Amino acid sequence: MTLNTPFGQASHPAHPYVATNEFHVRYAETDAMGIVNHASYILWMEEARSNYARSRGTDYADFERSGYALAVIDVHAHYRASARYGDLINIRCWVSTLSSRGLTFTYEILNARTNDLLVTGETRHICLNRQGQPSIIPDEARWWMS
Repeated sequence: MTLNTPFGQASHPAHPYVATNEFHVRYAETDAMGIVNHASYILWMEEARSNYARSRGTDYADFERSGYALAVIDVHAHYRASARYGDLINIRCWVSTLSSRGLTFTYEILNARTNDLLVTGETRHICLNRQGQPSIIPDEARWWMS
């Protein structure tokens, strides 16, 4: 699928792994009018990253136990349409760039019933060691990040 996003035109490059997950919007994620609060989308991106790792056969917690962390250094969300309480949401998540010390996850958040694109986004991450210093992503972790 190709969509026009603020990041260019090729949302789904030909070969990357794309993880998806679906859930219903919870009441606590909405305002008094039943519209999803803008910050909820950022939390959904975090869950999409965790789901991405699980769907690749690992767990982000394992990465941290190995002495590394992926710190968020930049978040971008482009809001196109609103989600509402009870909507079924589909989030697509993939690694769009991978370098020696960091990576970028890209997201599409859609209404799963209508396929309307609600939000596009990116989060950039840097790999840190136990001392909190930038580090090269260990080879044993790179497989699930590509």
